[in-house]
Amino acid sequence: MQGLFNSLEIDSISLRNRIVLPPMASENSNEDGFPTKELYEHYRELSEGPGLVIVEHSYVDPRGRLSENQLGVYSDKHVDPLAELAEMIKENGAVPAIQINHAGGQCDKDITGEKPVTPSEAYFDETESLSVEQMEKIKQDFVEGARRAAKAGFDAVEIHGAHGFLLGQFLSPITNQRDDEYGGKELEDRMRFPLEIVKEVREAVEDTVLFYRLGATDMKDGGLTVEESKQFAKKLVEDGIEVIDVSGNLCGSRPDGLEVEQGYFVPIAEKIKGVVDVPVIGVGGIKDASFADQFVKEGKVDLVAVGREQWKDPDWASKAKEELKED
Repeated sequence: MQGLFNSLEIDSISLRNRIVLPPMASENSNEDGFPTKELYEHYRELSEGPGLVIVEHSYVDPRGRLSENQLGVYSDKHVDPLAELAEMIKENGAVPAIQINHAGGQCDKDITGEKPVTPSEAYFDETESLSVEQMEKIKQDFVEGARRAAKAGFDAVEIHGAHGFLLGQFLSPITNQRDDEYGGKELEDRMRFPLEIVKEVREAVEDTVLFYRLGATDMKDGGLTVEESKQFAKKLVEDGIEVIDVSGNLCGSRPDGLEVEQGYFVPIAEKIKGVVDVPVIGVGGIKDASFADQFVKEGKVDLVAVGREQWKDPDWASKAKEELKED
């Protein structure tokens, strides 16, 4: 029986345990998206315990930037600073991954200088519906962002398709009401653009493990359902995704009413795991080592993301190991 402190091999990477530091924005980058001293120190402290560290969402295009101090991966000038970050995480014994993202309709014109872009002008105010030509550029932005991450030495790249950002906006019928082959009522059309990005990124970084952050439910009437996400997950794996990281979509990472339950997205992750043959990450307000360990032992998920508790206590993993030994 595999538990929280068993190792895990995923293609070319070897994880010392099943604990994941999930991508959470620290807002410790400068105005051009470069790491600051504070960001390096943040990850130096937090990478000593988990097996996998997924560095916070990094924007692939300045028009897709969410916040003023978000980390960037949109230019070749970012490669060397990111390489320093990746190497530091490796020196602490963790596997470094990085999440790449475009925030779409959640962007702010006051930050980007341009009107936010969305699949369709159906949900967000004062946005611009993307043309197919603009979508082609965004695809290449993701490809180049992944290439830079791989060049910087990250062993894995996670494409962000959750929390109501651009790729999640394409998947949701609430935010994607296009009338072309990239949207509308049919799931096949709504998932076309995210899958095209996955395919092109997969071809560009053949030797890098590829993750997808799947916002598996909107938790809204008329929104994306778990059943649809199960179908999408199978297509993701067919197109080269090697790890699926399950969270929420339009409902965000902390849906109202669910935060009191540890592992609130784990039941959904378990359903996704039931239809794919790749490792699945479970998440959702997990605080206690015993909960995390049980999720793995029961086969509900393969890896457990513990975010805010590790932020509060960078020694969470080592304390968890001692606690589980005593039990």
